[in-house]
Amino acid sequence: MMYPFMTLNDETEIVHSHMLPDGRVKVYIERPDEKYGFLHATCWLPEYKWEDVYKFSDGDIQKFQEIIESTAHLIMEFSQEGGFEGAANF
Repeated sequence: MMYPFMTLNDETEIVHSHMLPDGRVKVYIERPDEKYGFLHATCWLPEYKWEDVYKFSDGDIQKFQEIIESTAHLIMEFSQEGGFEGAANF
């Protein structure tokens, strides 16, 4: 299950998984693109390991890294609570 986390002004969506038994959380990022369909990348927490980066620039990944680093504590918490809505008891 993937949970919505954040939508950026350029329509980039950031979602995350539930916490896996090994303590890792998958953070998936995608942005619609007329030429390529969707640009996408995966970052694994807590190690910040990037993989499956498709058509995002190094600058984009650096920006996403900063966003994820500054919100990782929330993502890790929400991943154990059923996403933001679960953590907020909606």
